[in-house]
Amino acid sequence: MDTAVDTPVVQERARGLAKVRAYVALTKPRVIELLLITTAPVMMLAQGGIPNLWLMLWTLVGGALSAGSAGAFNCYIDRDMDRIMERTSKRPLVTGALSDREALVFAWILGVVSVALLWVTTNWLAATLSALAIFFYVVVYTLILKRRTSQNIIWGGIAGCFPVLIGWAAVTESISWSAIILFLVVFLWTPPHYWPFSMKFRDDYAAANVPMLAVVRGRAQVGLQTILYAWATVACSLLLIPIHPMGWTYTIVAVASGAWFIIESHKLYNRAIRGGEVRPMLLFHASITYLTLVFVAVGVDPLLPF
Repeated sequence: MDTAVDTPVVQERARGLAKVRAYVALTKPRVIELLLITTAPVMMLAQGGIPNLWLMLWTLVGGALSAGSAGAFNCYIDRDMDRIMERTSKRPLVTGALSDREALVFAWILGVVSVALLWVTTNWLAATLSALAIFFYVVVYTLILKRRTSQNIIWGGIAGCFPVLIGWAAVTESISWSAIILFLVVFLWTPPHYWPFSMKFRDDYAAANVPMLAVVRGRAQVGLQTILYAWATVACSLLLIPIHPMGWTYTIVAVASGAWFIIESHKLYNRAIRGGEVRPMLLFHASITYLTLVFVAVGVDPLLPF
């Protein structure tokens, strides 16, 4: 008898949880994690130590909501493409877990709340940069560049660099050369991070008529471009040492992890020109580890006396 009474309640609860999971998936939480990795350390560098914890909390929450809004808009705009690609076949708008209207309303709510929250809890500059990040990802990358040019990820990737500026602005209400250098590190890192990923899912992008570099160029050319951007990324990261200036912790981590990142990019190219199995996801995961190490060092360095 109890089971019969509880069953509708249990089913309703299960549907509610499934709805929540669908909304969370719409925000692309893995991308949010990566963006937050660059925000908190930059705030510590800007402060020269541990910033106000409430300020850090609200900046991270506002940044997460901003990134979630951009991700939700992206899923809404690209829903036709997502239905074609196997990699995105389980996204909420493809499976029907959410309606198009629900996704669009959710994206707008997250965007407005994120900007308002940052305006109230941090400052106008951080809030404005958050709005620009959403605009750049949704309009410049998703609507304009993504389906039109193989340079899409280069210029569209600028949206992923904004958390660096947002974190710095939240602490200082300004933008300095140190923040710009770290912005450029993420900008230059994005192609050698994403191009291996697009190599792995080349057939998906080709089926959806998305001109990723791996679709319109051969593996060797993609590998060569990846090397060039990896070198540029590491060189840019080393510019921070004399500009800020940085201590031995950041210097050692930036040099060592940068050398490893470059070596992995060369390995991808060597496998590509030899015609064997390329295994691009090795570099994809290595790039995430590299960026994480560099930005952890950015945050730790001002806390140490050397």
